[in-house]
Amino acid sequence: MAQCYRMLTTAFQSEHNPAGSRLVPAEARSDSAVLEHTNNSETGASVHTAPACVALRVLFVEDDPSDIDLLALALRKGGFEASHDVAETAEAFAAQIQRSPYDVILADYNLPSWNGMATIEILRREGPDIPVVLVSGALGETRAVECIKQGAADYVLKDQLLRLPEAVRRAVREKKLREAHRRSLDELARSNRDLEQFAYVASHDLQEPLRMVAAYTQLLAERYEGKLDENADKYIRYAVDGALRMQRLVQDLLAFSRVSRTGADRRKVDCNAVLATVLQNLDAAVNESGAHIETGPLPLLFADASQLLQLFQNLLTNAIKFRGATPPLIRINAEKKGREWVFSIADNGIGIAAEHAELIFVIFKRLHTRTEYPGNGIGLSICKKIVEQLGGCIWVEATPGIGSTFRFTLPAKDMEPPNE
Repeated sequence: MAQCYRMLTTAFQSEHNPAGSRLVPAEARSDSAVLEHTNNSETGASVHTAPACVALRVLFVEDDPSDIDLLALALRKGGFEASHDVAETAEAFAAQIQRSPYDVILADYNLPSWNGMATIEILRREGPDIPVVLVSGALGETRAVECIKQGAADYVLKDQLLRLPEAVRRAVREKKLREAHRRSLDELARSNRDLEQFAYVASHDLQEPLRMVAAYTQLLAERYEGKLDENADKYIRYAVDGALRMQRLVQDLLAFSRVSRTGADRRKVDCNAVLATVLQNLDAAVNESGAHIETGPLPLLFADASQLLQLFQNLLTNAIKFRGATPPLIRINAEKKGREWVFSIADNGIGIAAEHAELIFVIFKRLHTRTEYPGNGIGLSICKKIVEQLGGCIWVEATPGIGSTFRFTLPAKDMEPPNE
């Protein structure tokens, strides 16, 4: 081991102290992040100024003190000022990561009673995000690739410790990127919650004044219709229509904002029972349109029943509403593909042009005038929000004049109740 230590020291000196240069000790290093090559004005000799040491908190999973010394030397020569602890057993390792924050873990792949890969499982169980760099005397390529697939940040062979500083530097850099990404996601989630809260409060608080405007304009129309001139009657009709339309828009906005505020009450739900309730709710529309609805067997899911009911009802209402000259024919099916259920609701209605296939899911986006088809263009955006909240996706396959098929997925695995 002593011979190996001397060889490593010699290798570092050879790499960092080429002919005609002198190695500046750690205490005299500058704050520059890169090596600066300068000329000594008195001697003419060139001087390499090493970068400032980077503080590093390391946990060694190692049972050989000589190997720990070698790893510490490699880090020091690579520009790290490392303070470290040592864990030789799984129990000691679990205790250490709870007591102290570490920047990196350097773990021997082979230990007497366990191996370095076990540290990754313990980290997953305990929670902290600390990169693990495996250090081994011998590790085949196949096994090394498998270790990285399972979560190791990198691996370094003990006879190639010159690679260690860069492996550590890369692992720490990737950890910082993950932390920044998590902070961005948290900030985005917080922003979305604030926007949803704003939409909910705004639409809720607008309800009462809009009710008053709508009620009094309607009363004005009833009491004074025909008693004023023709223009006055027309203006009153405009006011009533505008107030009622604004009231419906606010109600739709409130319904859209409520989607994210529901969904917490998840339990086993029979989609067949949900669909039966939807058909009861839509009985008048089905009879009026002469719609014929065919349905295959639907699955049992772990979800919020009210959300599923709203999802099916919006899609069926859409199929009935945008019908063609013939009575609507609607087919509802579900098929399990891998880890998800794929639902389909197909109709023989007016269809949708391909360039509008994504636009129809945008809130308040309409493809037709209100005189052609009533509504505010929010039903499909609510469907999209519900499906995505459940972890799936929704899309449409349609041909103008032939019909549309709306498909959406729900992840079967995620819908299973926990601990059951």
